Amino acid sequence: MTKSLFWGIFTSLSLLTFAILLFTTLYTSQNSEIFTALNSHILGLLKFTIYQAFLSTVLSLLVGVLLAWALAHQSKFKGRSLLVALFSSSLVLPTLIVVFGLIGIFGRSGYLNQVSLFLFDHSFGSYLYGLGGILLAHVYLNASFASRALLHSFESIPKEKYKLAKSLNFSVFERFLYVEYPAIKSTLLSISSTIFLLCFTSFAVVLLLGGNPSYNTLEVAIYEAVKLDFDIGLALKLALVQLAISAVLVVLSSGFRTGLGNLKTSHTLIPWSETKVLQIVQWSIITLFTLFFILPLVVIFIDGMGADFSRILAEPLFIKSFLTSLSLATASSLLTVVIALLLSNARRNFTLTTRLGAKPFSKFIDAIIAFSGNLYLAIPSLVMGLGFFLMYQKYDGSQVIWSTVALLTANVLMSLPFALAVLAPAMQKTAKRYDKLAFSLGLTGLQRWAYIEYPYIKASLGYVFALAFCFSLGDLGIIALFGSDEFSTLPWYLYQLMGSYRTTDAAGVALVLLVLVLSVFILLPRLFKEKAH
Repeated sequence: MTKSLFWGIFTSLSLLTFAILLFTTLYTSQNSEIFTALNSHILGLLKFTIYQAFLSTVLSLLVGVLLAWALAHQSKFKGRSLLVALFSSSLVLPTLIVVFGLIGIFGRSGYLNQVSLFLFDHSFGSYLYGLGGILLAHVYLNASFASRALLHSFESIPKEKYKLAKSLNFSVFERFLYVEYPAIKSTLLSISSTIFLLCFTSFAVVLLLGGNPSYNTLEVAIYEAVKLDFDIGLALKLALVQLAISAVLVVLSSGFRTGLGNLKTSHTLIPWSETKVLQIVQWSIITLFTLFFILPLVVIFIDGMGADFSRILAEPLFIKSFLTSLSLATASSLLTVVIALLLSNARRNFTLTTRLGAKPFSKFIDAIIAFSGNLYLAIPSLVMGLGFFLMYQKYDGSQVIWSTVALLTANVLMSLPFALAVLAPAMQKTAKRYDKLAFSLGLTGLQRWAYIEYPYIKASLGYVFALAFCFSLGDLGIIALFGSDEFSTLPWYLYQLMGSYRTTDAAGVALVLLVLVLSVFILLPRLFKEKAH
């Protein structure tokens, strides 16, 4: 226990040291006017960033609650578990892919506009670009994630409560207010804070769908200040403002817990049918959101199949981008799993009373370790990227090496909060159940891992590995600052194709990336389970 505790605390301190180094790099690179020169431009960016994040969160939660409610009460149709698993994949879908698909449906040249022109001779114009498009993309990405988390809470409600509500002749609203809302309240709080932070630090969505500078967020403004204007002073001001607000939000939401368990569902069978009107409403919600979720992915498949793959796959830059993405994703996944295991193992020492949980310092140390694993929520990718960019300018070294280190660090930190949400509870349960047996048999180190830990958490490990791999594969954060012909990933290559209006080639690359992400996310956990038998 002592050795594992040492490595867990060492890892946690290393992560915190990195955060301090990053902040120091940013702070010492600015002048003394950094806090006094928050002009109307910066305040305007901050106002819109908070505004769009708030609206995105509210809309995502509204749609997520409605979808989870409908799925919870319509639990007997074929393909339900597949549909729920598909909604779960929104967590790992590359933002760039989602935006590309939404443009294919709702853009000026999209299918919706083409159908409207053909049938009614009416064009919807470029309504997708601006606040409307940003909100649409955020709802697409976050409502399905919210519905998956909330569905588990709906399904955990004992059917006895529903029977009591029925005997008291509750209306649908009263049933929701007195039976269902109390069951989903804590989950609602946790996912609302997570979604707000994700939307507050959103980059690719705003970059591609913002349309003009009036719809810029802090994250996009940092990118433009560094990459387009090379105004490092402005970028630093924006980065420190965002860093301060993100850190405050993480601290305020640290009391909320987001459950991120397996993809399986186990619905509660309510012993009566809903009224016809209610069934129509629930089926309408499920159908409409399913179409909204699936159609952009279908568009990517349809448009992608028209690409010249023999030429695309032979292009040197595509090959380089593909291999770089695979290498980074594999390395990031392995590092994420190892670090998550070390932190989860250390945390259970300070939460279980059979270990050190009863000590007065335990809660504080556990909170520190937990915070170190959630640094990405407090340090957005573009802020982290700016720190690495400044270190690259200050110290000697190859751009490729600095870029690789920056992307690996960002990818690992991005995946860690989700990895810990899966592995920490599983490892805690293992310790509760088997600690006495392991201690009595003298099982330590590799023996304990082989006979106790691994068999119990193998499914979670496969899921975490797939999750981290997909996160890394689709990220367009730091690569936006470091991307070049020398160092390119698939998302950066796709972004370049979209920017140069090579739409057909972009559709082909988008299809490759989508198939790769979905294949890894769906098949890898199953393969992991089979290998572990």
